[in-house]
Amino acid sequence: MSATTSTLPSCAVLNPDLTDGGYRGLDVVKRLLLASPRGYCAGVERAVETVERALALYGRPVFVRKQIVHNSHVVRELERQGAVFVESVADVPPGSTLVFSAHGVAPAVRDAAAARGLTTIDATCPLVTKVHAQARRYAQRGYAVVLIGHAGHEEVEGTLGEAPEAMTLVESVADAETVELPAGRPLAYVTQTTLSVDETNEIVAVLRRRFPGIEGPAKEDICYATSNRQWAVKELLDEIDLLLVIGSRNSSNSNRLVEVARAAGVEAHLVEDETRINERWLEGRESVGLTSGASAPERLVERVCDWFRERGVDEIREVGSGYEDVVFRLPVELRRAEAAVHPSAA
Repeated sequence: MSATTSTLPSCAVLNPDLTDGGYRGLDVVKRLLLASPRGYCAGVERAVETVERALALYGRPVFVRKQIVHNSHVVRELERQGAVFVESVADVPPGSTLVFSAHGVAPAVRDAAAARGLTTIDATCPLVTKVHAQARRYAQRGYAVVLIGHAGHEEVEGTLGEAPEAMTLVESVADAETVELPAGRPLAYVTQTTLSVDETNEIVAVLRRRFPGIEGPAKEDICYATSNRQWAVKELLDEIDLLLVIGSRNSSNSNRLVEVARAAGVEAHLVEDETRINERWLEGRESVGLTSGASAPERLVERVCDWFRERGVDEIREVGSGYEDVVFRLPVELRRAEAAVHPSAA
């Protein structure tokens, strides 16, 4: 990816000085460099819009299984609009409307929702749905399937649920070195969509060395947005002393951005928003990089820009070739329901 730069408009916010009650600047930081692309991906945009349009169509409340995306700001905003987030289908009153999150669900969850008479809308990211389909096809053909991913993540739980008897979870290079797979069966692997590109390549290399016949997807499962945001961070690393990543603690792709920087020897911190920035991190730093995970809205980036600008950082530039043109259609259940109410708009 070739790098381009453009100057962003300035912004302002106050910074209290705890020593004298006034306001002070950052004595050393000279520039803030914004990675591009960053922030929302097509799957997140689709999922958030799905909940908002379901609320407009059905009214309050609309239930959502788990967090629709892994960002606390987004979840709180949707709660204000009338969304109710639940951990289990059993928490949803019979006959209600339920949205499945962008991370996907196992078939057993769909069955449980049907048994409760719920109106369901599937906001699973289409790239996650693709991984589910791959795992299902491999299992139906008798393959033993390795799922590369992180235990406990909702996406991984959903994928494992597609064929639990055929699948083995591998989380790391160390796991790949020791995993035992059934002898005499064809082997394949699929991956979680929000992993570190570099670490996943290392895991796949180990699996191919140990199991030379193992098959994989024709096109990698790590999604375009995850890959692009990691590459954008790499483009920044030679120019910055510190990286700030905007994202929630449970956001897999946001954590991977932190890891990319740290693996290259650049200090990096994950922050929910500007209120979580520790000014001690900035001592002695001339250039600070800023990016955001795929579930973090751009308004949080703007708030961090404001935070730096008011503290005297005048140079705020965007770095990278950040154009992405991926768009996913809204879930078919939602489109059909809207068409039934507004047939002329269908």
